[in-house]
Amino acid sequence: MLPTFDPRDTEAGSRILEDISSNAGHIQEQVLEEILTKNASTDYLKSFLNGHSDKGLFKNKVPVVDYEDIKIYIDRIAVDGEPSRILTNESITELLISSGTSGGKQKWIPKTAEEGERRAFFFCLLATVQNRYLHGLNDGKALFFVLINPDIHTPGGLVLRTTTASEIKNRKDRYPEVIFCEDTNQSLYSQLLCGLVQRDAIVSIGTFFASGLQRIIKFFEEHWQEMSSNIRTGQMSDWITDPKCKRTVSLILSKQMPDLADSIDLVCQEKSWEGIIKKIWPRTKYVQAIITGSMAQYIPALEFYTGRLPVVSPAYVSSEACFGINLKPLCSPYDVSYTIIPNMAYYEFIPIGNHQDPDCTNSKDAHLKDHIVDLANVKIGQHYELVVTTCTGLYRYRMGDVLLVTGFHNITPQFKFVQRRNVVLSIDTDKTTEQDLQNAVTIAMHILEPLGFFLLDYSSYADTSSIPGHYVLFWELQLRSNDDFPVLDQVKMEKCCSLVEQSLDLQYKMLRNRSISTIGPLEIRVVKQGTFNVLMDFYVSRGTSLNQYKTPKNIKSEKAIEILDSRVVGKFYSTEVPNQDS
Repeated sequence: MLPTFDPRDTEAGSRILEDISSNAGHIQEQVLEEILTKNASTDYLKSFLNGHSDKGLFKNKVPVVDYEDIKIYIDRIAVDGEPSRILTNESITELLISSGTSGGKQKWIPKTAEEGERRAFFFCLLATVQNRYLHGLNDGKALFFVLINPDIHTPGGLVLRTTTASEIKNRKDRYPEVIFCEDTNQSLYSQLLCGLVQRDAIVSIGTFFASGLQRIIKFFEEHWQEMSSNIRTGQMSDWITDPKCKRTVSLILSKQMPDLADSIDLVCQEKSWEGIIKKIWPRTKYVQAIITGSMAQYIPALEFYTGRLPVVSPAYVSSEACFGINLKPLCSPYDVSYTIIPNMAYYEFIPIGNHQDPDCTNSKDAHLKDHIVDLANVKIGQHYELVVTTCTGLYRYRMGDVLLVTGFHNITPQFKFVQRRNVVLSIDTDKTTEQDLQNAVTIAMHILEPLGFFLLDYSSYADTSSIPGHYVLFWELQLRSNDDFPVLDQVKMEKCCSLVEQSLDLQYKMLRNRSISTIGPLEIRVVKQGTFNVLMDFYVSRGTSLNQYKTPKNIKSEKAIEILDSRVVGKFYSTEVPNQDS
């Protein structure tokens, strides 16, 4: 039974947090016992445990699995309409759909009513932390952007929703009507318009991921003049036809406000948009967005647009479960760690000796489970891949997330999200991870930053259309000023290519240095402004939620590559062979 409390009561919430973090090991044993007792008779567990619920037997007999290993069971429920007891003895109420842009294919994750209660408890704890450390939130309004996709139903009759849509639609009475508009452009325009009319009341701004916040800023850049005109005349644009949007905005935009429109024009017409968030919403104290893992690439851009306001990365949450809370929400975005909440799921960890090696946890070896440690036995400074067992029917399920233990809160570990396990680029025997690539790109950008550039977004693919194949990076660059985009310096861009190569691992350098090279010179293709918005639109049109969208770092879709290639304004190649000694 999860404790209940009012999240506004920070003392009560803090006591609960201290209690569970001081008894993490005991709570974990209780969680596993509860899961096994309830679900030992399910088809899945019965095939390994013969109806027993012994925890030792579970760890000895139940295999460590990926999504592809259990997809057949989920499909039997979602597609064929078979009962939930295949995986869980609780009734599956809906399926949570992953974005499909960070790890490849979309995943369908079961959700039950009890899981909904767990998530509600988690977000109450999160609210307690934010109320304790983020002062002034009650002195005004929060402008938090939410975009909802239409519900989809599986052939078996279950609703498919994103995690965000599930949380919102199950608590409709708590949210403004405009959020439920399923036309993302109308919804985003209306939410921004409401935020502009109330600009002097806004004290915090946010959305779910840093990439989404960047997209919102670019959308505002494209539409601010139209929004200003709406405010000046007191009339919405004719293309906003959704009844929910019209009703919501009409309550706020009820008269002509020429002075407000003038003040918005004055800010948006400045030569540089540096600090635009703080200038448009001058009372803003914090910006909220997940900024860890692959989202870390957006930190420089957000620092630019926010005027270096504190960026709060609140929690580690996924479709599978809610995992951890950032107990130091005002820390540097580069230093974010999440404290695991022990009663959300049962956690296990695969030790990774060298987190730069993507093959270190890819093994399907039956002995993999022999190396797993539980929550109580992780060590500071060690990297692990997270494995979870949940109440919703996931058993020893590999999340694919590589975490670094940074410390403990009482006896509960704190983790920094390092990278996804998946390989981003691969040619011959080279395997470059997401973190490898991000680190290399960050180093290479040091060449361009003194010229007033920052990297708005990037992606990549392995081009094997010729021999030898080579890695291609797509870069969208942004000037800090609103000057016309200059002609890129050939020598400096070639130096960027060489620095990326020099920053990759020894295996890559060896393959580039062979007498008969099996990897060709790395290429950077600079794309037009707005290209990654077009790429996002492409993935959203195929069912990805804008709230959950993450720019794929390894483009596999031929259509997506075509979109990027059609907007290339410059191609540059490495002219140096990387040095194997550094």
